[in-house]
Amino acid sequence: MLVPMSTERVRPYRYFEFVMVGFVVVLLCSNLIGPGKACAIDLGLKIVPDWSSDTGFILTTMLVFGAGNVFFPISYIFGDILTEVYGYAKTRRVIWAGFGAMIFATIMSQVVLALPANPAEPYNATIVPALQVVFGNTARIVIASIVAFWVGDFVNSYVLARMKVLTKGRMLWTRTIGSTFVGQFVDSALFYPIAFYGVWETSTLVKVVIFNWLFKVGVEVVFTPLTYLIVNFLKRAENEDFYDTKTNFTPFSLKD
Repeated sequence: MLVPMSTERVRPYRYFEFVMVGFVVVLLCSNLIGPGKACAIDLGLKIVPDWSSDTGFILTTMLVFGAGNVFFPISYIFGDILTEVYGYAKTRRVIWAGFGAMIFATIMSQVVLALPANPAEPYNATIVPALQVVFGNTARIVIASIVAFWVGDFVNSYVLARMKVLTKGRMLWTRTIGSTFVGQFVDSALFYPIAFYGVWETSTLVKVVIFNWLFKVGVEVVFTPLTYLIVNFLKRAENEDFYDTKTNFTPFSLKD
């Protein structure tokens, strides 16, 4: 027996799918492409104590970081935009979509690496080692990346949704930066210990967690004017400004 369908119509949105795709693409690229390269930028002179030298200090100018850190915070900006405009429940569906995409990309990369290379193809002598370097992450790094993303993004969305209700929609910058401050801390505090505890010195681990946390929050701060522009555009275009006053905040649901 067929059950009558609900007469309620799901409200269509013009740009929601585009924002969702942008979120997933940035997430995959920053996790798959970014970790393969370590970067160093000369920021100018910096005084560092060094009592073994004649002067008592040395000058260092290099900022070292993983390339993925430049773009990964943008996924949090997408998350902020989604929650601010469409609400926590719809953002929850997007986070699960990103989670599924990361799982599939991880499985696909491992299958590609495991497939035997054609010995008759000379190019494989170059491409196979390169693929191993870029995509051959250890199980700990893969697990750390997936767990940190999942928990951090849900924390980010939850904090923003709650702050929006508390601030009655005012001062958008407080919740975009505030939610990123909390979410990125959770992300960094999970990823690096899971991936590198016992491999790095504890002091190094703590420094890396703090630096990456503050670096990612800094990216959010820099992009705040752009976030304002996109949020205001979407609210007008979609005629939507969702408040999570009656939302079930469990992450284990796909209901809108």
